[in-house]
Amino acid sequence: MNREIYDNYLNILKSELKPAMGCTEPIAIALAASKCREVLGTKPEKILAICSGNIIKNVKAVLVPNSNGQKGVEAAAVLGAIAGDSSLGLEVISRATEEDAKECKRLVSEGICTVELKEGVDNLFVRIEEENGEDKAVVEIVTKHDNITYIEKNGEVLFETEKDKEKEKIDTSLLNLKDIYEFANTVKIKDVEEIIKKQRDYNLAISDEGLRGSWGEQVGKTFLEIGDNSVKTEAIAKAAAGSDARMNGCALPVVINSGSGNQGLTCTLPVFVYAKNLNVSEEKLIRALVLTNLIAIHQKRYIGDLSAFCGAVSAGAAAACGIAYLHDSDFDVITKTLANTLATTGGIVCDGAKSSCASKIASSVNAGILGFEMAKRNRHFKAGEGLVAREYEDTIKNIGHIAKVGMEQTDIEILHIMNANKAY
Repeated sequence: MNREIYDNYLNILKSELKPAMGCTEPIAIALAASKCREVLGTKPEKILAICSGNIIKNVKAVLVPNSNGQKGVEAAAVLGAIAGDSSLGLEVISRATEEDAKECKRLVSEGICTVELKEGVDNLFVRIEEENGEDKAVVEIVTKHDNITYIEKNGEVLFETEKDKEKEKIDTSLLNLKDIYEFANTVKIKDVEEIIKKQRDYNLAISDEGLRGSWGEQVGKTFLEIGDNSVKTEAIAKAAAGSDARMNGCALPVVINSGSGNQGLTCTLPVFVYAKNLNVSEEKLIRALVLTNLIAIHQKRYIGDLSAFCGAVSAGAAAACGIAYLHDSDFDVITKTLANTLATTGGIVCDGAKSSCASKIASSVNAGILGFEMAKRNRHFKAGEGLVAREYEDTIKNIGHIAKVGMEQTDIEILHIMNANKAY
């Protein structure tokens, strides 16, 4: 394989597959608030959180980990400011204590934090301003959940960049299904096993917790209760259970994909279940997960990390491709699996992070498995049927265009409805 592409694909995996605790939008706010407090040099007396609509949408209804059941921008910002450690990245509030949670609740109730909506910016935009006496600090995160682009103290700019340093190492425009398939088949296992094994261990742990505990509306448990004890039922249930726990405050970390823990869970957990059922080798599982992760990232590069398009759709489609790979399906079946899935669930909207994400994951994984079962029987939706194109890459582009451009107004309307009677 071309060495440039090989190294680029490795760097993409290393950049995208990183641990995060909780929903990544409140964590991005907590990270900015934590860094801001460190720059300020003391705990703030006032906090102003200025966020894009997509950030507000995804923080509104999801529980902040280690907050003892608190939700919203205010809780994420305050907990990050009083108990965060920015050196931990997307696990910034992993060391917050019960006392920190109580202090956070008190400060939020006292109105220490104000939230404002910022329009006309990147879909992923967080600006935290903190004050104590005459001192003021500012931190901004843009484009990626841990990409700090601006730091200021008392009017002096300490750091400013428009670039994501990790993005400088990678070129996602080189992603395509043929090269992804070749890379999955030929990558040296030693180059990827550490990160893939961490993804396996972390994501299985939170899925098991989701099935063990009573998190959210228990979508994963429900699937097991009504299911038929098949591998398909287990695959759907384990993916949904991970989200049940994660969306409802579980502090266990996950390894994300495309900036999302839910997408990381969706594109990996079904593959783990099928690998165990088929009793494949560890090497085969690792290669299947390399394929799955890169196909998920490939789809999202046309969409962006945040939009009105539910990321579980692209992740569920990628998972189905990984399942097809485990069954020794050829490239043709894998691409037909992807197209079948996207043609089925391409209209699911993102109306914020919350408990129902688990059911959207279940629907997406179910559609993906159906897409594979059709494809292996040479049944597939034809070019010209809706967004399905003659070339599989064009189908991905069509879905991405609808998600990013076509659903832009949808995103705005969703935010208006969610925030009805509440002004930011």
